[in-house]
Amino acid sequence: MEKTLGRSRLALLVVGLGVLVALGSAVHLTQGTANLDPWDVLRLVFGAESEDTAAVVLESRLPRLAAALVVGVALGVSGAALQSVARNVIASPDTLAVDAGAHLAIVAVAAVGLSLPLLGAAGVAFAGGLGAALLVLTLAGTGGQGIVRLVLAGTAIALAMISATRVLLLLFSEETRGLFAWGAGSLGQNGLDGVRTLGPVVGAALLLLLLLSRRLDLMYLGDDHARTLGVHVGRIRFATIALAVLLAATAVTIAGPIGFVGLAAPALVRLLSNVVPGLHRHAALLPVSAAMGVALLLGADVLMRALIGSQGALEVPTGVVTTVLGAVFLMVLARNIRVATTAAEPPSAHARVGVSGLRYRVILGVLVVVAFAALVGSILLGDTKLLLGDVVNWVTGQAGPLVSGVMENRAPRVAASFLAGASLALAGAVVQAVARNPLAEPGVIGVSGGAGLGAVTVITLVSGVGFWTQAGFAGIGAAVAMAVVFALAARGGLASERLVLIGFGMQAATQALVTLLITLSDPWNEAKALTWLGGSTYGRSFAHLVPMALAILLVVPLLVRARGELDLISLDDETPRVLGVPVPRSRLLLLVGAVLLTGSAVAGIGVIAFVGLVAPHAARAIVGRRHARVLPVAALLGALLVGLADTVGRTVIAPAQLPAGLMTALIGVPYFVWLLQRSRAATTLRG
Repeated sequence: MEKTLGRSRLALLVVGLGVLVALGSAVHLTQGTANLDPWDVLRLVFGAESEDTAAVVLESRLPRLAAALVVGVALGVSGAALQSVARNVIASPDTLAVDAGAHLAIVAVAAVGLSLPLLGAAGVAFAGGLGAALLVLTLAGTGGQGIVRLVLAGTAIALAMISATRVLLLLFSEETRGLFAWGAGSLGQNGLDGVRTLGPVVGAALLLLLLLSRRLDLMYLGDDHARTLGVHVGRIRFATIALAVLLAATAVTIAGPIGFVGLAAPALVRLLSNVVPGLHRHAALLPVSAAMGVALLLGADVLMRALIGSQGALEVPTGVVTTVLGAVFLMVLARNIRVATTAAEPPSAHARVGVSGLRYRVILGVLVVVAFAALVGSILLGDTKLLLGDVVNWVTGQAGPLVSGVMENRAPRVAASFLAGASLALAGAVVQAVARNPLAEPGVIGVSGGAGLGAVTVITLVSGVGFWTQAGFAGIGAAVAMAVVFALAARGGLASERLVLIGFGMQAATQALVTLLITLSDPWNEAKALTWLGGSTYGRSFAHLVPMALAILLVVPLLVRARGELDLISLDDETPRVLGVPVPRSRLLLLVGAVLLTGSAVAGIGVIAFVGLVAPHAARAIVGRRHARVLPVAALLGALLVGLADTVGRTVIAPAQLPAGLMTALIGVPYFVWLLQRSRAATTLRG
């Protein structure tokens, strides 16, 4: 009886998804820029329409629909297979950096001037995606326990690859023209050639995975259980990863990276398995995930064209919409996911218990000297090399026009990079202490993204807006993002895993919305989008430094006064209460300070990630955990990191330039990966 009921529900689900996809396809065919109504399309089906109508439908609308169907199937099945192999519901082509690896490989090939046929491009994407997935799984493991580790490793590797991709897009803008919008995921096609060529690849990979479905059922129960039943776990795992990556790479080749469909579709199907018996078996899970992937992608494309019109949809990549919807789904999933109630052991940089007062003063003195030397070096280096005498003449008003022109452009940029680095480092140290989570820096948990979204929103919607308004909206965006992340993560007491997962969802959503706003307002200016998303000091003047300077002058005295409270709050809730610290008020004040620092920094030079993570970690590793010592050391290290990144970006490929944010990501990600590797080794030893 129960078995019959299960089959009935499964059949009902399959029929429901089939009807949904059929209706979505019908609506999809009626949407477009040509003046065709649904009746024209219906008459075409029955062979009663003109050749012009047939040409529009067959050459424009049908290729887009076919791309949505093939890509939806590929991403849904790929995500389901990766979740099974990793035994982790968060695994997907996005979180395992498969999309980013495939995208980087394709852009790299285009940058060197090679033009490949579709199958060749799919092969290149497959190689890039497979390398990224194996790297992430090596860092995170496949035991099914490290959800946060998986997301962190995947996001860090993806961020590094995205930064490298943006560097290539900036350096080889002619060779890679058009790949920026494609990089956000676009279903627009030039005919049916792509689907005809790569559709069979998707079908073959799905068939092979279905042949492995019984073995995947056994492996999902555990490696030991599968081995006792004769399953060669290593071979099946590698074959499944290879097929899943092939599916994701094929989807990237057809439409570019489409965000979060590979996560949301199989995750929704697994949630439905609680009420549909038998859906957990891969023979049912894989095809139903494929149908769910199609339904989500098709639904997002239909929704987007219904909201902004078919003309606007030509300029907005569908991947932006799926990323926003998927990020919201990830945050909801993270809010309800079961996590450990005890504090998780975070990656640490081998923090010292403490150093002597003399040693601390020596370290601080050395850092001040190094920071000053870096500041001077940053002023001297760039597309035009200067001497110290030139700088002295400029300061005393005796420099010639050439030196004056260079210094008036360069000095504000150098100051902006050092101030922004110090601000983000201080904000990171505060957020980590208040959240009691060494991973919760403003960039990682979406606060920097919220500030960037606020600034870009006002720039886009209000013409001629002043810098102070822009800075104010950056602060509002940062405050809203932080409030949403902390409110959603408050369930269960700001558990480390939940806070980081929700923060990553916020970061992805804000990045997608920034891309959407820039694409809608200025679709042909890729450099503007890349500069904002990468974080750059280009075009800064001394007036742009005022908000950052004011924020530092306002917040630093607060931090000096609250340095002891930060030590106590970072321990637990009870200790500061027993010692008379008003925990809620102190937390609120400190978070407001962090928002001011983050918002002013983002308004000054754009979105920069990892500074607020790397600098406090390194400071704790050097001088111990006391915030009276961590805060000044972290500020100096943050200023050094962004200042050097900006100098390298202005100098190495001069007269071309690279945004400081891309350089800090390329520097910060290896450090972050090293922290994860250390954490894994420590966990293994404890086990």
